[in-house]
Amino acid sequence: METNNTTTQSGKDMNATTLDLMGRMRLNGMKEAFKASLGSTFAENMTPDAFVASLISSEWDYRNDKMVARLTKQAAFRYKAYLEAVDYTLPRGLNQNQMERLATLDFIREHQNVIITGPSGTGKSFIACGLGHEACNNGFRTYYSNTQKLMNKLKGAKAKGTYEQEMKKIEKTQLLILDDLFLIGLDAKERAILMDIVEDRHGQKSMILTAQIPVGNWYEAIGDPTIADAILDRIVHTAHQIELNGDSLRKMGLQ
Repeated sequence: METNNTTTQSGKDMNATTLDLMGRMRLNGMKEAFKASLGSTFAENMTPDAFVASLISSEWDYRNDKMVARLTKQAAFRYKAYLEAVDYTLPRGLNQNQMERLATLDFIREHQNVIITGPSGTGKSFIACGLGHEACNNGFRTYYSNTQKLMNKLKGAKAKGTYEQEMKKIEKTQLLILDDLFLIGLDAKERAILMDIVEDRHGQKSMILTAQIPVGNWYEAIGDPTIADAILDRIVHTAHQIELNGDSLRKMGLQ
């Protein structure tokens, strides 16, 4: 009996040491899984290699969840939107096959853009944020911003002398979402900023752009013919385009 008690105590000491070391090595997912297995029959029916595989899987899931949470927070989405919640029965011209192709995120891997246009309230921002959330779930660094707010922020950065720093932050993101593009006409400084953003990302990183006005009117919205040619040449011709129509979903009480 004394030997059994000693053995039991030794096992407890070893488990405590193991948990302590896991914590020190920041193997938090593995630590919680191992702690949950103690005093249960979970591990008794598993081979040692299967148990180790289970612990590693728990650590992987833990780290992946933390990564997704961090990327989602950094993205600063307007909506907590997910592609699973997109309603294809609404009369707005949204093509489910096209959305399913975009949901693979190959457009990000291939450094392509997505343009979503349509009247106010047709779900442009929701769809853009849904694609953005999917990107975060797959480990892509994403940043969302209302276009005018970003322009104001970057104009302020120019005045403070921190413009290059802010642009580098944007450049590091694999997916940039610019919402409500051309809702307000661009001034000369904003045209230059938009050109900088587009030039930095062309062929290297992806964008999702939403706008109420159709792509055919973007040339006039940009204002300067030379800059308009340069911007449109880089973002439109190879972009995936979603053209929504119909009544506002908000007025219909659907969003």
